[in-house]
Amino acid sequence: MDLATYTVEDQERMTRAGNYFAWQARLVHRELGQRVLEVGCGLGNFTGTLLDREAVIAVDVEPACVERLQERYPDRPNLHTFVCDVASPEFRGLARFRPDSCVCLNVLEHTRDDLASLEAMASVLTPGGRVVLIVPAFQALYGPIDRNLGHFRRYSRATLDRLAARAGLRLRKVRYSNCVGFFGWWMNAHLLKREAQSARQIEIFDRFVVPVISAVEDRLPPPFGQSLVAVLDRP
Repeated sequence: MDLATYTVEDQERMTRAGNYFAWQARLVHRELGQRVLEVGCGLGNFTGTLLDREAVIAVDVEPACVERLQERYPDRPNLHTFVCDVASPEFRGLARFRPDSCVCLNVLEHTRDDLASLEAMASVLTPGGRVVLIVPAFQALYGPIDRNLGHFRRYSRATLDRLAARAGLRLRKVRYSNCVGFFGWWMNAHLLKREAQSARQIEIFDRFVVPVISAVEDRLPPPFGQSLVAVLDRP
């Protein structure tokens, strides 16, 4: 498979980060249409925020994640779940749902061939559709946690712009997010040499830092951050 993912255990640890997922939702919801394809849905931490839409097509390569997602949101006629990889013929077949937008949150960095993955996402969208991404920023932050999570890379504005152009997409909007997390990730990578984020670290950040920094960044987008939020339009 082309896509490496977080383990179920990694994702269960992140389910405690309710404020963080709500922040991500605010960053991307306004850019999404009514028929949303979610690539790398995991356990459905973000999927649940999309269920007011006309259709949600949730995809992941891990059968256990998709099964858990189905258990969390049963009897939702607008939710369609699939176990498949972006490189597979099954993924191309999702064009039958006529998605007008694709959301891919903290997943593209897990793909060996991110160009092919992005091209596949664009190929199933209706004309004029868009791809919305959140990806880790700054290759200089890459460290043991990235490696253990299966990250192949981190991104810059320039690398995203080039990637979008090669995939036949137009980078319409890009901004940094989580400037506080930038320093925390650098410390974990280069000073503490941590191999993984602890549950306690995630809980403290989510409970005390995210409410403050998200409110500040909503009003004043930062000049750097742990992540990049990008909106790519399909001509």
